[in-house]
Amino acid sequence: QVQLVESGGGEVQAGDSLTLSCAASGRTVSWFAMGWFRQAPGKEREFVATTSRSGSHTAYQDSVKGRFTISRDNTKNAVYLQMNSLEPEDTAIYYCVAGTYGYRSENYEFWGQGTQVTVSS
Repeated sequence: QVQLVESGGGEVQAGDSLTLSCAASGRTVSWFAMGWFRQAPGKEREFVATTSRSGSHTAYQDSVKGRFTISRDNTKNAVYLQMNSLEPEDTAIYYCVAGTYGYRSENYEFWGQGTQVTVSS
């Protein structure tokens, strides 16, 4: 099993930046692609970003492309999501995930508990 714990969420103003962190334990994190999903109130869960096992490939949801950057540090068993130019529409619970490289929920076997990001206009 893999345990994932997110941190770094909070409340910010539109245009601000925030970085989320995800700490993994239980297995070697380099065995898995890792990524981020989010779910806003009253909306379906959606893909945000993912990175391959080595970190050499990344993919993003169109709505965050150019604003968000995913990265990983396998020596620290960690993955990060740097979020710039935040908008109220980015308000959601953000989930760290681990599994196989892709943009569907079914790609990821392991999920964290989530961290809240709130962006005020």
